[in-house]
Amino acid sequence: ETMDNKKAQRYEAVKWVMVFAIGVCTGLVRVVDCVLLWRMLLFSMTIPAAVEECTEKGCLALSLLELLGFNLTFVFLASLLVLIQPVAAGSGIPEIKCYLNGVKVPGVVRLRTVVCKAMGVLFSVAGGLFVGKEGPMIHSGAVVGAGLPQFQSVSLRKIQFNFPYFRSDRDKRDFVSAGAAAGVAAAFGAPIGGTLFSLEEGSSFWNQGLTWKVLFCSMAATFTLNFFRSGIQFGSWGSFQLPGLLNFGEFKCSESDKKCHLWTAVDLGFFILMGIVGGLLGATFNCLNKRLAKYRMRNVHPKPKLVRVLESLLVSLTTTVVVFVASMVLGECRQMSSTGHSGNDTLNLQGMSEDVNSSIKTFFCPNETYNDMATLFFNPQESAILQLFHQDGTFSPVTLSLFFLLYFSLSCWTYGISVPSGLFVPSLLCGAAFGRLVANLLKSYIGLDHIYSGTFALIGAAAFLGGVVRMTISLTVILIESTNEITYGLPIMITLMVAKWTGDFFNKGIYDIHVNLRGVPLLEWETEVEMDKLRASDIMEPNLTYVYPHTRIQSLVSILRTTVHHAFPVVTENRGNEREFMKGNQLISNNIKFKKSSILTRAGEQRKRSQSMKSYPSSELRNMCDEHIATEEPPEKEDLLQQMLERRYTPYPNLYPDQSPSEEWTMEERFRPLTFHGLILRSQLVTLLVRGVCYSESQSSASQPRLSHAEMSEDYPRYPDIHDLDLTLLNPRMIVDVTPYMNPSPFAVSPNTHVSQVFNLFRTMGLRHLPVVNAVGEIVGIITRHNLTHEFLQARLRQHYQSI
Repeated sequence: ETMDNKKAQRYEAVKWVMVFAIGVCTGLVRVVDCVLLWRMLLFSMTIPAAVEECTEKGCLALSLLELLGFNLTFVFLASLLVLIQPVAAGSGIPEIKCYLNGVKVPGVVRLRTVVCKAMGVLFSVAGGLFVGKEGPMIHSGAVVGAGLPQFQSVSLRKIQFNFPYFRSDRDKRDFVSAGAAAGVAAAFGAPIGGTLFSLEEGSSFWNQGLTWKVLFCSMAATFTLNFFRSGIQFGSWGSFQLPGLLNFGEFKCSESDKKCHLWTAVDLGFFILMGIVGGLLGATFNCLNKRLAKYRMRNVHPKPKLVRVLESLLVSLTTTVVVFVASMVLGECRQMSSTGHSGNDTLNLQGMSEDVNSSIKTFFCPNETYNDMATLFFNPQESAILQLFHQDGTFSPVTLSLFFLLYFSLSCWTYGISVPSGLFVPSLLCGAAFGRLVANLLKSYIGLDHIYSGTFALIGAAAFLGGVVRMTISLTVILIESTNEITYGLPIMITLMVAKWTGDFFNKGIYDIHVNLRGVPLLEWETEVEMDKLRASDIMEPNLTYVYPHTRIQSLVSILRTTVHHAFPVVTENRGNEREFMKGNQLISNNIKFKKSSILTRAGEQRKRSQSMKSYPSSELRNMCDEHIATEEPPEKEDLLQQMLERRYTPYPNLYPDQSPSEEWTMEERFRPLTFHGLILRSQLVTLLVRGVCYSESQSSASQPRLSHAEMSEDYPRYPDIHDLDLTLLNPRMIVDVTPYMNPSPFAVSPNTHVSQVFNLFRTMGLRHLPVVNAVGEIVGIITRHNLTHEFLQARLRQHYQSI
């Protein structure tokens, strides 16, 4: 109510500045990660050179031990960082998806989390695990978005500024959306794809203004990363040569091959088949990973934390030995292509080499030949993808098949261990090998010489990644922006859609599976059509914990300490003998007076607007306006005090701890009619108690101290816990008037509202509580996120069918 146009414009301007700062900071975090990882990988790439030198000297065992020591040390450090902050494990996308859906995951957007995540993923990738850094980048960007506008940190308590803006969950959620999009944009050089990713995969609550801010943030992150990487790696500051950490380079046919086309209409049939196979492979990957995750939850996580570290080391040991032995035994010596320099620009973009052939590995192969298996295994994953996309020299079908099987199995085993790990790049590499294999088979056995192998590798990567994560819109745009080739839009979109539909026939995407395993009440985009057989009254919770407009401190403390609810309805009871109660207790009188003053009637409103009773059109309306409204006398003529002692007419049971609902109460006493006035949050009640906002029974409620909105939100986002407070200085008989601080007009629904309408209102407005109010203004139940989960709705639908 204190906001005017000037303040609103200033608020909006500050929000744009913060969005830009989030994008720049996210890009800078990626720059630091990129530089450190580059140094680590340059050091780790000395191992293959040592292996090649040992070919003639007979010291292969020593090279293997050196490689094992290097990888195990880095994986051990990554696991230690996860022990410091357990939520830093994995990609972080499921956790951010939950947060943007409206579920607060403890510690998911803290400064300690982003430090452990950013450093841990460097050690994981440099340690030779089959993981990517793109997922953790998205998580890191989301943490930057959550923390930067707050100007404070729990991990570093000295970081504390009096910044009066953005002290609400909605603003924080918007900034997290922008940070997540900036993480995608920095990873792939795809600002539009990042915006669509935040919309499709993450955010539940969206608006047009947020779209512009998120896109602006993504652009800022992309060009910040581009600016610094171009300057650091090429010394050409301001040239903007490196748009993202993962760039697929330029797809073009050799000028000497006149028959070659990037793709033709005939190829669409093969792309659709590849999409089907990619969906099946993705569903298989998700099924196996789900079984592994369940096994870890039963047998690894309950044990001491050291067991998790040992599991990570076991995966690292196995991966290293498999890569080493496979490259030494299973690789084939292939002839180097004389035109192998066609992809020079691509590899320059990666900053790893001067030309394509410089990343080729010649394990145990004579001159002018290279080991195709070692070339795929002993290169950074991004370079291996580029080899499959652009290398003119062929990879044998046997090598591609073995590489796909080994990489598929080890990446499935790796995702879920206690290290920071992404899934984008491993899925792309695995799918690229599948696509290149299809191209080789079509060329060798069907004789389709016109096809371009790089296109099939790209479509295979899209098919497998789409089958695993089940994203369509954002992934299509990300791949188009990464390839800088708009002509690939149609085949990529068709492949992703077919892969998603095929995979959805068997199970959910990998991120949704891990969300479900954690038991998070995630809300989908919409309910099933069949759910409209249910109404709001079928899914609501009728057993309410509520407070009164004027409530004693001892009652509030009792409610807060015995429940975990986030909000409470503010109600008054409907009684036919309220006038008698008003003569006795001052507290009861205050509650009844508030109820009478807050109920709006047509007659009462007309009374305020009219000059005299003569303006009313009929005598009937005059009777309605009469202050002395006739009420029915209670049928019992017993003494009123005796009735109250027998708890037959106890008006406000929560006012005193000894009068709270008990098992002795009848159903009518427990579920008595309650007039609904608003909602008040747990955090607000705790703040009122901490600051001693109350009045004594001998005083008027006007004597109660008033808090401003800034004072109420001063402790955001971490309000005190009621169990940690020392309330001994407060008189338990004092009364708190909660009416100035409650939300008097929350969203509410009728008991007859269809579930689909309830769901859409709850999700699109970002609600946490939805009261169910009947036709006469009485609250009959409340709906929370739990009541709208798929499992809960399915259970209620089964009960509905049984009752028919």
